[in-house]
Amino acid sequence: MELLFAVLGGLIVGAVAHVVVPWRSSRGSLLGPALGGIAAAVLWEALTWAGWRYDATWIWVVALVGAGVVALVAEWFLGRRRTAADTAYFERAKAEGV
Repeated sequence: MELLFAVLGGLIVGAVAHVVVPWRSSRGSLLGPALGGIAAAVLWEALTWAGWRYDATWIWVVALVGAGVVALVAEWFLGRRRTAADTAYFERAKAEGV
């Protein structure tokens, strides 16, 4: 049951990351929540296999902060990459006279 709450927290943190990071129009609206949920689930399971207790505070902190970091980094990277690729494409199309 705690895994479900951890994944839900990761989805929420990823949705917040989507809103906070610029370039919202250049990436999908579900990218942040999906990555946040996946990262929270993976971190939660890895920490429970490592022996961390479900009712401890640090497992929640690490899982949710880790999910937020993964979502923020991925969205920042993909947003910048997409913007740079679009700019390069438009410049190349303008130079070729398309």
